[in-house]
Amino acid sequence: MPPRLAIISPNTLEANGLKILLHDIIPMADVTDFPSVEDFMEENQITPFFHYFVSAQLLIDNIDFFMSHKKQTFVLTARNNNDAVLHNFYTINTNLDQHSLIKSLLQLHQKGHANHHYAMHNQNQTRELPISSREAEVLALVARGFINKEIAEKLCISLPTVVTHRKNICEKLNLRSVSALTIFAVMNGIVAVDDI
Repeated sequence: MPPRLAIISPNTLEANGLKILLHDIIPMADVTDFPSVEDFMEENQITPFFHYFVSAQLLIDNIDFFMSHKKQTFVLTARNNNDAVLHNFYTINTNLDQHSLIKSLLQLHQKGHANHHYAMHNQNQTRELPISSREAEVLALVARGFINKEIAEKLCISLPTVVTHRKNICEKLNLRSVSALTIFAVMNGIVAVDDI
């Protein structure tokens, strides 16, 4: 059974954006969003969720439940909050730019699941990827934020060759955005989360 993740936030844009990012990071997860804690509680009683992503105000309003599940709870906050209550939880600043937010989510995932994806990279265990070794080199540089011209210079290849490699990577992985490519690169040990 896939892990169930709950997003509890009255902010529809925040919930939908996070849902998309979580699907990219943990594609096998079942991610459900709820506009209120009441809606969430009904569903959680039927089948419990593995993790909760909850807005700061809803957490504070329902502190008893979330304190008893603090290792499973991630607080969505619009700023770095000095509230003493929030120090008991992992927090995610939702006002970060997309790249920084993805990095933050990947770091949380790495901390919580270090024995899964990342252990594979650290133990030099390889698994077959659908891209060539040269495409993996290009992907690593894309994930690290380099533009096509810089990638061409670093790998001593022509700019059209970089464009061709990127096109092939996107087709083979069925991914289109730089953020999705970055997530794939980190989750498959092509680049370390601290290098993006």
